Amino acid sequence: MPPVIELRNIERTYSSGEVEVRAVRGVSLSIEEGEFVAIMGASGSGKSTMMNTLGCLDRPTGGTYLLDGIDVAKLNRDELADIRNRKIGFVFQGFNLLSRTSALENVEMPMLYSRRHLTSRQMREKAMAALAVVNLADRAGHYPNQLSGGQQQRVAIARALCNEPSLLLADEPTGNLDTHTSIEIMGVFQKLNESGITIVMVTHELDIAQYTRRNIIMRDGEVVGDTRVAGRLSALEESRRLAEAHQAVHLTR
Repeated sequence: MPPVIELRNIERTYSSGEVEVRAVRGVSLSIEEGEFVAIMGASGSGKSTMMNTLGCLDRPTGGTYLLDGIDVAKLNRDELADIRNRKIGFVFQGFNLLSRTSALENVEMPMLYSRRHLTSRQMREKAMAALAVVNLADRAGHYPNQLSGGQQQRVAIARALCNEPSLLLADEPTGNLDTHTSIEIMGVFQKLNESGITIVMVTHELDIAQYTRRNIIMRDGEVVGDTRVAGRLSALEESRRLAEAHQAVHLTR
């Protein structure tokens, strides 16, 4: 099996007036099936450009990107849209839910653009199954303003799962969440990863990166670190520890 992601000397240069900005500079790396990877770095490090490249939202100006062995550069616009819809699920910091649409309908949305031509009943069943995976089936009829931030992010994760992608890309998925809710969301990602889904997550939070299996560090468009996570955190254990600590504080009052 080829790697899910293989980058060979990837370059991305932007033109800003007469100035050329090298956002990504000769990055080469592989991500195998079933990995859970955090891409980290300060603002301007190139991590967001890298995420856009991995998601086929932006084309590199040099090098080769192979997704499941497919050379992305050889795909036209329609083929890129199709591969994004079939192979990749996206989760964003801002949730990106439609405010006047229920959780169930938000999750169904990507299936409307699928080439599988599912019936309304099939879409509903798949959307409910995806909501069940993130423990939100009982909130299917709720609208985003009736859900907490963590619940909205779980709906966004369910939406990313509905087309059964082999790769999940998450861009600062805990950036708008408190500590306890962030740990819950990382628990969802760990559960999905254990089921076999490859996950690549951009984050600037060191503690959040400790829930992944591998950390790739970027600086000035280059990879300057690539290490396996030692002492990896378990979201389930951390949630239990926080709950016990909260209860202990409550009892002493």
